[in-house]
Amino acid sequence: MTTRRDALKLTGLAAAGLALPGSATRAFAQAADNAVDTAALMQPGPLGDVWLGPADAKCTIIEYASMTCSHCARFHKETWPELRKRYIDTGKVRFTLREFPLDPLATAGFMLARCEGDKMYYPVTDLLFDQQAGWAFTQKPVDNLEQMLKQAGYTKEKFEACLKDEKIYAGVNAVKQRGLDVFKVDSTPTFFINGTRYTGEMTLEAMEKVIKPIIGA
Repeated sequence: MTTRRDALKLTGLAAAGLALPGSATRAFAQAADNAVDTAALMQPGPLGDVWLGPADAKCTIIEYASMTCSHCARFHKETWPELRKRYIDTGKVRFTLREFPLDPLATAGFMLARCEGDKMYYPVTDLLFDQQAGWAFTQKPVDNLEQMLKQAGYTKEKFEACLKDEKIYAGVNAVKQRGLDVFKVDSTPTFFINGTRYTGEMTLEAMEKVIKPIIGA
């Protein structure tokens, strides 16, 4: 019989004393001195990108984030809803979230978001960011994560099967490794807006200062 420990070995969640890093993030956004190779940046990872917004949008935003990053959660709770309403849902901006897990628990969160296909990616990541304090920073994060995912229709069997999926595990880590090696991502959140890097949590106002000149608003 497969035990919970067996099911979680792949992500490393079975290791004792799991610590959730918070010091690896930066609180304020600042533009990078140079842009990256946009063509390379647009190439998807093994699992593909889950895009929101039209392919012909003038402005493209790529976010590298970790599910256990408190600055990422604050961005997705405070900035993301209005950003999506004003610019993505109206077709002015195209957006994708890429995996950059800072720890095994964040890896597990992304794996759970990926295992049901593109349709569940943003419902699950939004749920986990919105309720991050209720699972990521608790005494029993795995148990709380499992309970949280029941809200998205995940059974115990589905939950454990997702965390044993080696293809998804490899894909999530490939995205992170390429972000590190090719695009020099070293903290979360990191945004690439039309190929220019911005590190740290961004307010809607800060994003609009970048977006509006691009879309001609």
